[in-house]
Amino acid sequence: MAAPINVTGGPRFDLPRTTRPASDVVRGLGISLLDQQALPEFTDPPAKFDPMFASDESLVHIRHRNIRILSNYWHAGWARSFPEMQLRSGAADALYKVADSLPERFGLAVFDAYRPLELQAELYEAAYADPALPPGFVAEPLENIATPPPHSTGGTVDLTLTVDGTPLSIGTDFDDFSDLANTRAFEDRPGHDRDLRRLLYWHMRAGGFIVLHCEWWHFEYGTRRWGAIRNKQPFYGRVDL
Repeated sequence: MAAPINVTGGPRFDLPRTTRPASDVVRGLGISLLDQQALPEFTDPPAKFDPMFASDESLVHIRHRNIRILSNYWHAGWARSFPEMQLRSGAADALYKVADSLPERFGLAVFDAYRPLELQAELYEAAYADPALPPGFVAEPLENIATPPPHSTGGTVDLTLTVDGTPLSIGTDFDDFSDLANTRAFEDRPGHDRDLRRLLYWHMRAGGFIVLHCEWWHFEYGTRRWGAIRNKQPFYGRVDL
């Protein structure tokens, strides 16, 4: 299934297209992607969050010389989106270390980061206007502070790699809600898409992030899923502006 179109006639998940196909960009540049470690199998253990451990870290704007800000939802015209991308200060610092660790010529580009609950609801309602869309691609905008949607915590970022500043679609575009968006979808398909997904995953993992198995671009830090997967106490609850 491709990214669902907003059946109400509003903004679309497949626009704007802010990336170029990875194979088209990397081919012929002489960049070696050999010997990238294979991706592991991903599991999603039950996740819990105790609000008493919630951090009071502030949100900060993402600012780094090696990170481009794409702001897809803002440019698409979603009513409750922002032109600037924000993360909790600790998550932003972890992301900056990832950006600094990448091989020469590589960088990061951010599609989306912090979302208020109102934007999460807007996206959820539009996505699941398509009854055929499987669960898991857009989190339900739950009001319960013990079950915050990942993006509402300020600890989640949607991103991709850049090469010489050009953002890459690595096998799929952002918000392509299909089987090919699965992080491991290209593990049995040798090529640039497989190797670049591996490169992105292992650098983000080394920086302390965990990935969402069904979206190669979605990474979390300090969230309840992060805590469940890393067997640590999560510390980012929902941020209300």
